[in-house]
Amino acid sequence: MEQRGNFSSKLGIVLATAGSAVGLGNVWRFPYMTGQNGGAAFLLLYIACILLLGVPGMISEFIVGRHAQTNAARAYDKLSGGLPWRFVGYLGILTSTIILGFYAVVAGWCLHYLYASVAGQVQGDSHYVQEYFVTFSSNIWKPVVCGLLFVLLTHLIVVRGIRKGIEKASKWLMPILLFLLVVLVIASCSLPGAIEGVKFLLQPDFSKINSNVTLEALGQAFFSLSLGTACLCTYASYFSKTTNLLHSAGLIALLDTMIAILSGLLIFPAAASVGIGADSGPSLIFITLPNVFQQAFGSMPIVGYVVSIMFYALLVFAALTSTISMHEIGTAFFSEEFRMPRKYAAWVVTVLAGVLCLLCSWSVGAINIEVMGLSLMDFCDQLTANFMLPLGGMLACLFVGWYIPRKVVHNEFTNGGQLNTAFYQVFLFAVRYICPLCIILIFLHQLGIL
Repeated sequence: MEQRGNFSSKLGIVLATAGSAVGLGNVWRFPYMTGQNGGAAFLLLYIACILLLGVPGMISEFIVGRHAQTNAARAYDKLSGGLPWRFVGYLGILTSTIILGFYAVVAGWCLHYLYASVAGQVQGDSHYVQEYFVTFSSNIWKPVVCGLLFVLLTHLIVVRGIRKGIEKASKWLMPILLFLLVVLVIASCSLPGAIEGVKFLLQPDFSKINSNVTLEALGQAFFSLSLGTACLCTYASYFSKTTNLLHSAGLIALLDTMIAILSGLLIFPAAASVGIGADSGPSLIFITLPNVFQQAFGSMPIVGYVVSIMFYALLVFAALTSTISMHEIGTAFFSEEFRMPRKYAAWVVTVLAGVLCLLCSWSVGAINIEVMGLSLMDFCDQLTANFMLPLGGMLACLFVGWYIPRKVVHNEFTNGGQLNTAFYQVFLFAVRYICPLCIILIFLHQLGIL
């Protein structure tokens, strides 16, 4: 079996792991969730939830992965002695593979829209933009080819390994993503009337806060940081024993939250400038925003053209940082459990994700493929978001908080006693009580019980 790789630097750890969290959820889901739930009030709740749930949840998965130094399934097995806890690793691997399959469909749409923006094909009135998306997404081959290209692009990075593939790509992708985002934010905030969008995001109206908004903020914090997918556990298996887990989790949460806020500062001011709401859900990035860019920069068409290209390039980079991490979870599993060379293990994941991408793409356009009354893509989305992710996150917290020996948790948290232990008891309390309670509330909210 090939020797396991590891990250070569603290920067590589932070950028690669933050990249797993940063994705379309930051650029698209966070703004429309914020728009639907009261703006700045939702943002403050979201930040609080990141601290209460996100950071302790991340550290829990880091502890399992780094201590075991192996793939997610074997990591839980190694720390527990076998079933039923090994199931947690299997669940995370299955969840990430399913997400990779349907996520690649949307990533492929972003890739096509980047091409279409360069070619000037998404310029026209709102009716034309809407018809363009419907025509493209219902085509039997175009969305499939774009999705499969995205899976293949991900494969080409993952197959090169940790340092030469994932870490190297992250050191390029994340700075480019940040650069594009900052430029777009400056352009958006310079528009006439943009200040109203900025106020909406940064001036809280606490009367908007209710139980539903709080639960939505909890859910967004949970999904934004890739909790429950085994991604953090897998990446932590490549950490060195000197990596400060608390600092790394804090930096990753900070970077993830910063990108979400910058995304809000991109979308809300532009939408406010033309009088369009930024709470339009899944249609936001493919139907609403092309129209927003055209209206906002109508007097400067070349600027609107460049902004559109940069925006879809941003989406492509954001999607790629996430698909890389989801691919690596399965690649590590097949490589280590079946003693495959990495290149063959990566192909197994690529083929599995490619088949699911093909079926999910057809299910929302060309062919009626339904499961329990939902398109296959919507079914996979709801299955992972409403059940598999909360369950995986819950079990990971219970495992670290209650099952594995306290000495193991303490040694990993403090690097064998070398680091300050002031926050250890806070972490232990959070992972034992606060995180499980938060995840139960998310789970019940997703089911419509709360």
